[in-house]
Amino acid sequence: MSVVDHNAVELSPRISEADVADYVELLKPRVMSLVIFTALVGLALAPGHFHPVLAFTSILCIAVGAGAAGAFNMWYESDIDALMTRTANRPIPRGRITRPEALAFAVTLSFFAVMTLGILVNWFAGALLAFTIFFYVVIYTMALKRWTAQNIVIGGAAGALPPVVAWTAATGSFSVEPWLLFLIIFFWTPPHFWALALFRNDDYARAGVPMLPVVAGPDATRLQILLYTIVLVSVAVAPWPLGYFDAAYGVASLLLGSWMLVLAVRVYRRRVGVEASRATRKLFAFSILYLFALFATLLIEVVVHALLPSIW
Repeated sequence: MSVVDHNAVELSPRISEADVADYVELLKPRVMSLVIFTALVGLALAPGHFHPVLAFTSILCIAVGAGAAGAFNMWYESDIDALMTRTANRPIPRGRITRPEALAFAVTLSFFAVMTLGILVNWFAGALLAFTIFFYVVIYTMALKRWTAQNIVIGGAAGALPPVVAWTAATGSFSVEPWLLFLIIFFWTPPHFWALALFRNDDYARAGVPMLPVVAGPDATRLQILLYTIVLVSVAVAPWPLGYFDAAYGVASLLLGSWMLVLAVRVYRRRVGVEASRATRKLFAFSILYLFALFATLLIEVVVHALLPSIW
């Protein structure tokens, strides 16, 4: 089934009914909160002293850039959103915001986020933020999502870049640590979103989005979830024996990874009925906790190390 034309959900631009809450919704605040947190961890891990005002500016610009990318996404995918139960109440399909308004909002936010980060912090970080927005909007949203079942795999790079942007804001350079964070988020993305796609399969099929369950079927998706979870757990544990992160992180990654793997095995084995749906929903919910807890452990390590350096 093909998606409807964008014009099918275009409403008259004469009078906007939008309020502040509608524009906040365009930013995808739940996604933005995860971006902010992972970027904060990347910033906290960076060596050296970083002025608190510049640190706050960096996180704010990354957050606004992520919100701009979300607004671009809702602008471009308003036709898909109108067909899916999960997204039908978003501001554009609901008629609260028109597509031109959303586009203008996204362009304005992205411009000010990139320019502010470049001028006030450093242009290396500003350029990387601009690339992250470009990758999410053009490579993932426009080029991949409607054309390949690997959309989440490749497109996941955009969601994995915020810690790297934050690190470059603080240091003006690359290092191994932020790329380790990048890899964790990158390999976390497929099992997280494919679990969602399994219990939202009808939505994606109706909208004509080639998510893996639609194209390859639920069983193949379950296998891919399990394989990617094995890789994710291995990648997440690796920084500890390699000496980049400390023992508290290592223990947390082992415990969290073990349960993530148990849930992925359950998704693979339970394929029909209520038990199958329950297993995928549990994996999806826990995957959010997994990433948050893993990064929170790193943040706690940084704080403890700063407060108690003599006994760490």
